[in-house]
Amino acid sequence: MLDRTDWARLIPHAGQMCLLDAVLAWDATTIHAISEGHAAAAHPLRSTHGLHALHLSEYGAQAMAVHGALSARARGDTAVRQGRLVSLRDVVLAVEYVDPQGGRLDIHAEQLFADEAGAQYAFRAEQAGRVLASGRAAVIYVAG
Repeated sequence: MLDRTDWARLIPHAGQMCLLDAVLAWDATTIHAISEGHAAAAHPLRSTHGLHALHLSEYGAQAMAVHGALSARARGDTAVRQGRLVSLRDVVLAVEYVDPQGGRLDIHAEQLFADEAGAQYAFRAEQAGRVLASGRAAVIYVAG
């Protein structure tokens, strides 16, 4: 397990907008991260109704960023790479709001394609073994 202190400096997300707590497993094409902050009243994406399931796409995008950063570090590159989320496709939401009492979120992402210009991943967010949201996301890298 890699906790946030291991990889947080490698991604552009900071403070409360760093939504993931730890990485349970990762390899060349996949990552499994977890988060427990979705129930916090001060969650930056939470409304008075709760955390809308659409925001689980941001969890997927952050898992993508962490995977990209860990992969880059494994290749010897530790520079933070800025990216822009440019596309969400085939997003399926099984619920409207995330159950704040339902336990931790498990975020899975699988790299479908990556090159120097960007990457595409499939992602899914689960709670207690139930898929709450899934889809595909694409990012392009910004020259920095």
